[in-house]
Amino acid sequence: MRIVFAGSPAAAVPSLRALLDGPHEVVAVVTREDAPVGRKRVLTPTPVAQLAEAAGVPVIRANRVSAVEDELLALDAELGVVVAYGGLIREPVLSAPRYGWINLHFSALPRWRGAAPVQHAIIAGDEATAAAVFQLVPELDAGPVFAQRPVAIGRVETAGHLLASLSESGAELLSVVVDDIAAGRAIARPQEGEVTLAPKLTLDDARLDWTRPARRIDSRIRGVTPEPGATTVLDGERFKIHEAAIAHGAPALPPGLVTLRDGAVQVGTGTDPIQLVTVQPAGKRAMPAIDWWRGRPAARPTEFS
Repeated sequence: MRIVFAGSPAAAVPSLRALLDGPHEVVAVVTREDAPVGRKRVLTPTPVAQLAEAAGVPVIRANRVSAVEDELLALDAELGVVVAYGGLIREPVLSAPRYGWINLHFSALPRWRGAAPVQHAIIAGDEATAAAVFQLVPELDAGPVFAQRPVAIGRVETAGHLLASLSESGAELLSVVVDDIAAGRAIARPQEGEVTLAPKLTLDDARLDWTRPARRIDSRIRGVTPEPGATTVLDGERFKIHEAAIAHGAPALPPGLVTLRDGAVQVGTGTDPIQLVTVQPAGKRAMPAIDWWRGRPAARPTEFS
């Protein structure tokens, strides 16, 4: 089949690579426009654009599909594939390919429809999620599902780690579905179950509430790592927590109070303390929590809010 692929971040790269290595022709790649990256704000192509250009596939840069509608319609593609493109695909582009568009989504649909399914699954304390390939329809992530592959969520797994794993297993699943569509044996079944939504995370989602139980705080830290990153407030400034763990069985501390115990930096919560592993004070680089603690003034208590 002639395939047009839409995707942008690193999580979409394994899927594009799998399609390029398969028997079908990727006639073009749609990706978001180059964006400034790093402290020097260097204009950088998306990871998907970099792979496509290295493979000699035409790249269409657009933050909105409607801006390149005529160009996409002229491709005469038989199937559209979207993986984390970052924009909506609407008519007439949606129904232009003979087989329409399919989407690789990182959740057990209909649970966690939306832009941040992996993050919300971890924040909610889900024990498992999935990679799912479904038919794209005008409603958000509501189309019938061709295939799902369940994946357990590890107790210490961050959103970044889980997304990397799902992107690889999802690419394999996507390849199978594409081959089945080409062979005429693909069957999509309506989604069943309770619908939950997973909107894009904000800085408010990353803010920690130390009065909550430790397991909920731990889930939130892992769910917002690496982006947007877990934060609290110290001395009126934002303080980031990159890595932490529940200090099971440790004596309780008042919520938000930070102290040193047996060589470990711990913070009080509504239940067990949380042990800080890697932190980033305002205006500084990430560092081991114990190194940060040694630089704190001993004369006054350290409290997060």
